[in-house]
Amino acid sequence: MEGLKQKITALKKEKNAVILAHYYQEPEIQEVADFVGDSLGLSQEAEKTDADIILFAGVHFMAETAKLLNPLKKVILPDLNAGCSLADSCLPGAFKTFTAAHPDHIVITYVNCSAEIKAMSDLVCTSSNAEKIVNSVPEYVPIIFAPDKNLGNYINSKTGRKMVLWDGSCVVHEAFSMDKLIALYKQHPDAAIIAHPESEAHILKTAGYIGSTAGMINYVKQSTKQKFIVATEAGILFKMQQEVPDKILIPAPSVEDNTCACSECAYMKLNTLQKVYDCLVKESPEITVSEEVAKKALIPIKRMLELSK
Repeated sequence: MEGLKQKITALKKEKNAVILAHYYQEPEIQEVADFVGDSLGLSQEAEKTDADIILFAGVHFMAETAKLLNPLKKVILPDLNAGCSLADSCLPGAFKTFTAAHPDHIVITYVNCSAEIKAMSDLVCTSSNAEKIVNSVPEYVPIIFAPDKNLGNYINSKTGRKMVLWDGSCVVHEAFSMDKLIALYKQHPDAAIIAHPESEAHILKTAGYIGSTAGMINYVKQSTKQKFIVATEAGILFKMQQEVPDKILIPAPSVEDNTCACSECAYMKLNTLQKVYDCLVKESPEITVSEEVAKKALIPIKRMLELSK
């Protein structure tokens, strides 16, 4: 493993490549990354990098967003099968019909969607800035929010809006067991429950803090609490524990009885350190987006980044 890490580091330098990794990636991938972050942070890093090659250790829509922001750079993804259940829940044909039924609405899409869906949008958001992006639209203007209904419901509750929601969700964030969470909290009544807003409403009602992956990490750093039950993909625990080595982090339990007793994204875990190395060597699989789609999809992404400054 260490030898592979050294080879990856040498290849990055040789090829002027940068590795961007999401918090949900395996620890060894996070260790070789130049930047580890949430969707907003990764988009911001992708926009300003001067590397010739961007290796995106994440899932397909993230690498696609990096390509949209860097049309002249080579963007590669360790495994093309690293998709997203949420993005897959919103297909272009059906979404076009959906938006056509609400012609007077502004369309805001969560970044967890394909470039084709972004191309049909007026604004894009992440969980970090969703509330801010929604509030940038005048109250009298109706909004379609897609594809995550849980995040949409949460933002509706925070803003008082009545956005029309696409019926999509993330299987990872809908996998948390309420019964197991209550039982776990009874074992650790001194713990704070923190949750990602893609989680279902009944899970969010138990949380003392709701926020993006980056927001959750900042919260545990600043909190006086010493113990946390963390309701998001378990990959975040690696970086979070580095930030708070003296605090106790417990993954929220999933409905499924699995080896980690937590919720993991199978797509995120398709990427491995070996695949990262092979990807750098071969400079493939490469992410491409048609010029027509890219031109339209870049507009709402740029709007989001401007509003997020």
